[in-house]
Amino acid sequence: MSLSLTEKQAVVAEVNEVAANAHSAIAAEYRGLSVAQMTTLRAMARKQNVYLRVVKNTLAKRAVTGTDFECMQEVLVGPLMLAFSQDDPGAAARVFKDFLKVRENDKLVVKSLSIGRKLLPANELDRLSSMPTKEEAVSLLMACMRAPLDKFARTLNEVPGKLVRTIEAVRMQKAGEGS
Repeated sequence: MSLSLTEKQAVVAEVNEVAANAHSAIAAEYRGLSVAQMTTLRAMARKQNVYLRVVKNTLAKRAVTGTDFECMQEVLVGPLMLAFSQDDPGAAARVFKDFLKVRENDKLVVKSLSIGRKLLPANELDRLSSMPTKEEAVSLLMACMRAPLDKFARTLNEVPGKLVRTIEAVRMQKAGEGS
């Protein structure tokens, strides 16, 4: 069933709004997936705050125009679904990677990725999925910022500790001389 002009405009506007605020995008071919598999994939995407939508290619090309994902227009051919990461850049890639771990889901084929106005090949899925989440990135930054302070505190703590060990060694030496 084809969409009316107003429905098409609504789809383009919705996808464009999502794409304008997304961190990364993935185009994947879903040919051969069952309804149950698609439902599972959609549920996984919802949990990770990933916008997942099957859109006609002509509408998808219009929707990504003027966004960071305009570079994807050339690869939008065939039956594709688009996934946009809303919270962190690697969320959509993690959803697809986790979905593909199940052997029955091998019919899903990632065609291309886009992040930072750059089009990446499908084999970059692992690299994109291994990007840290916002919380992980903040904790790594805090660990890097805290490391010099921890080392400084250990160094300062070493001075009285060394003094105590030296006094104890002198005491033990004097106790050994007295006997």
